[in-house]
Amino acid sequence: MNNWNPDSWRDFPIKQQPQYPDLDKLIKVEEELKSYPPLIFAGEALKLKENLADVVNGKAFLLQGGDCAESFSQFNANNIKDLFKVMMQMAVVLTFAGSCPVVKVGRIAGQFAKPRSADFEEINGISLPSYRGDIINDIEFTQKGRIPKAKRLLKAYNQSAATLNLLRAFARGGMANLNQVHSWNLDFVKDNTLGSKYDDLATKISDTLSFMKSCGITTENTIQLTQTTLFTSHEALLLNYEEALTRKDSITGDWFNCAAHMLWIGDRTRDLSQAHIEYFRGIKNPIGCKVGPSMKEDELIRLIDALNPDNEAGRLNLIVRMGNEKIADLFPKLLKKVSQEGKNILWSCDPMHGNTIKASNSYKTRDFDAILGEVKQFFQIHKTQGTYAGGIHLEMTGQNVTECTGSTSSAITQEALAKRYHTQCDPRLNADQALELSFMIAQTLKDARKDLVL
Repeated sequence: MNNWNPDSWRDFPIKQQPQYPDLDKLIKVEEELKSYPPLIFAGEALKLKENLADVVNGKAFLLQGGDCAESFSQFNANNIKDLFKVMMQMAVVLTFAGSCPVVKVGRIAGQFAKPRSADFEEINGISLPSYRGDIINDIEFTQKGRIPKAKRLLKAYNQSAATLNLLRAFARGGMANLNQVHSWNLDFVKDNTLGSKYDDLATKISDTLSFMKSCGITTENTIQLTQTTLFTSHEALLLNYEEALTRKDSITGDWFNCAAHMLWIGDRTRDLSQAHIEYFRGIKNPIGCKVGPSMKEDELIRLIDALNPDNEAGRLNLIVRMGNEKIADLFPKLLKKVSQEGKNILWSCDPMHGNTIKASNSYKTRDFDAILGEVKQFFQIHKTQGTYAGGIHLEMTGQNVTECTGSTSSAITQEALAKRYHTQCDPRLNADQALELSFMIAQTLKDARKDLVL
């Protein structure tokens, strides 16, 4: 690590990098960001690493979810609160079923940059630079809007700081109190069968709290019943931003990315000889890497060795995104190879990205049955090989959107997608669908943990 520093990535080839027209302004913005306070502290990132080590060892489960791409225009307290509520709902469903702690990590407070399959987008014969997330350019299809602007990095920082402030208030200020478990049910979820199912579970929890209170264990004397922790994460795609918020910890002397507790590398930027791997190998946060259909066994081992050379449990989360139709053929051999090599890896499933299709009305969407199918196969493959399926990674929202088709609770058709299709980029599960998926995963998790020898 002697030859690593926060800007050493600049000496390597890089993919998915915007072309800023004013480099002097970009440098000034980067220098300004370097003077800003950290958004998270090293101790928080290390605590998450400890929690993720418990997941690796089969003692906990990872729930990671949130927006595909955060928006400047849709930023408000209600949207943050609704995501917090649905994350709490899902976590309590999984905790109750699996009888194990759930580590909650949001795709929030920094998820602004998005990789694109092409540098340009064409509409009605007009070609403009692709939208790369609000931290870079504007979703509006105009020449002016699509020009990358350095000052957007500052706005992304400020929005992230405000979001983190509110999340910490929710987690510590009473909203996470288990006595509030009924109030986490979002209004548009309450009036359907799924809402009733959640209320039944909430009633069981309330009854348990009443029994514990009679035994002297109350929310007044047991902090675990009143507070929680929601860690933050994002894809560290725009390395100019990430470098500016990379700081040396005064206690350990190690470098940490202080923009989020956990960062991950996308499937498009995981080239071992390029900039993103170089940056990630030097930070001490827990990190993730997407594992798509093109990943080969030997390549994966080299990737693990580069990112987790000390084979540290909780350091590296491999996020599998194969697709419902490919995971059964491609994932088992990767899992077997990693197990044979004795690597301490947290395996989680991203059932979203490999199941994106274009509907008949040209909307990008994802079918709930395909999402569920990939999750079930992920758990089954682990069961067959005697390994632990440690987590789930979802693009989701607490809003009542119509972006993914199917599910019993929503029953959204392709024709209905246009009603409330609000995503900045990729289709997200709405709160109904996310909660329904958590109930379905809960039973699978319960069965998997019965077979686990701890």
